Amino acid sequence: MNSTKLTQLLNIKYPIIQAPMFLVSNTSMVIEGMKGGIAGCIPALNYRTVNDLKVAIKELKAAKVEACLPDRQGGSFGFNLIVNKSNIKYKSQLEMICNEGADFIITSLGSPQETIKMAHKNNIKVFCDVIDLNFAQKVESLGADAIIAVNNEAGGHRGNLSPEALIKLLIANCSIPVISAGGVGCKADIDRMISYGAEGVSVGSPFIASLEAGVTQEYKQACVDYGADDIVMTERISGTPCTVINTPYVQKSGTKQTWIETLLNKNKKLKKWVKMIRFSIGMKATEHAATKVTYKTVWVAGPSISHTKEILPVRKIIDHLVN
Repeated sequence: MNSTKLTQLLNIKYPIIQAPMFLVSNTSMVIEGMKGGIAGCIPALNYRTVNDLKVAIKELKAAKVEACLPDRQGGSFGFNLIVNKSNIKYKSQLEMICNEGADFIITSLGSPQETIKMAHKNNIKVFCDVIDLNFAQKVESLGADAIIAVNNEAGGHRGNLSPEALIKLLIANCSIPVISAGGVGCKADIDRMISYGAEGVSVGSPFIASLEAGVTQEYKQACVDYGADDIVMTERISGTPCTVINTPYVQKSGTKQTWIETLLNKNKKLKKWVKMIRFSIGMKATEHAATKVTYKTVWVAGPSISHTKEILPVRKIIDHLVN
C-alpha cells in the first residue's frame, strides 16, 4: 500500500486504524496492531477509572518504543472520547490523555472544540467522527486534523450514506484528510475506499474475532459463523439505531422500541431521561453478552464480518487486510 496522508500523520506503515470498540478493544490488541504497522485506538470508557486509563497509556507508550525501533514497522496509539454531557468522565479522561500523552484522539457524539484545543497544546492529533457534510465542515473549522467518515456499512452506530457517496462528498467540500469507517473486511475493500479518495480506513469488526480481543469465545465465534445477511439494526441498546448480529435472542426480543418508549420519546421533558435509561439497560446487556456466557446474546458487529473465517491473532488479521 502506498503512503497516504494518514500514514504520514501517524507515522505508520499501513493506512489503517484499528477502530475503538466498546468492551472489545484493549492494550493487547493495540500493541499487536502497532507491531503490525497500523494505529490502534481504545474507547476511554473501556476503563472504569482514570487511573486505569493512566496505566493503559503507560503500557502503550512503552510498547510503542519497541514497535518503532528501526527494524520494526512502527505504529501509533490513541483513544476515543465521547465528548458530550452524557460522559461525566470526559474532562478527567481528556486531561489524563493530554498529561500522559498519545498520538491521537478520536472524538464522537458532541463538539470537539475543547478536545482539539487541549490536545493540540500537547502535540496530540484529533480526528472526529462525522456522518454528514454539515458536521464535517464544523469540525474542520475547529481545527480537526482529519475526519472519520462513518458510512452505512459501519458496525455499531453507523451513518446514512454509502462509503462512496460520503467520501466523495467530504473530499469535494473539505480540505483535511478523510478516513473511511465501515465496510472493510479485506484488502479489496481498503483499495475501494482509497480509490474513492480516502486517505485511510478505520477497521473494527474483523478484529473482534482476534485472539487478543477481550470478549468471550462465543462472541468471537459468532463473527465467524454469521455473515453480512445476519446483521440487523436495533433500537433496543442505546435508543439510537445500532447494528448487531441477529441471534435468536435478538429475534425474540425484537429490534424496535416498546410502545411505551415510543410514547415517552415524544415528550420533550421525558425524552432525555428515557434515552438515558434505555442506554444504561442496553449497555449492561451488551457488556454481559461480550464478557460472559449468557442467553441474552446482544453482540455488536458490522457486515464486514462476512470476511471473517476463523479466530486469528491481530497481526494475522492485518496480514489479510494488506496482502
